[in-house]
Amino acid sequence: MTKAKIGLKNVRLSYPSLFKKSVFNGKEGKFEATLLIPKTDVATKAKIDAQIQIALAEAKVAKIPSEKWCIKDGDENEDENYAGHWALKASTHKQPTLLDGDGGALIVDGIPVNYDGLYAGCRVNALIDIWIQNNDFGKRVNANLYGVKFVADDEPFGAGPIDVTDELIDLDDI
Repeated sequence: MTKAKIGLKNVRLSYPSLFKKSVFNGKEGKFEATLLIPKTDVATKAKIDAQIQIALAEAKVAKIPSEKWCIKDGDENEDENYAGHWALKASTHKQPTLLDGDGGALIVDGIPVNYDGLYAGCRVNALIDIWIQNNDFGKRVNANLYGVKFVADDEPFGAGPIDVTDELIDLDDI
């Protein structure tokens, strides 16, 4: 099988579950993230499309409906942060490599050493590949997530953390 890794450069990170596996309806999932690729990055989109076609051919699967693909048109998502982007969801059962902006490991011997930097909305580089699921659970085009490296800060998605530092310090005086 020809699995070529694809580098995604300077993409936005969304819904990251990178330090611990996601949980959905009380069940443990995978390490995962959605990576927002600007639609202006036609070269990266072409690489992804080419790898999808290669993977489909090698899996001898003629067609999988686009709603079963790991990459979606962000303009069709209700989240305004996705507009003008391709949204690619990638996941893995194994802990992906996580690096800070200087290339330092954020996980050492399976233990997070720094949670800072990788947040929803930041810019990252990521390494993925494409694979075809064709089993009792259905047919899908999926993406493996190998690693994520922080590139730059950007506007965080969502409300962000609640800062109650002053109130917690004031409790010392009570």
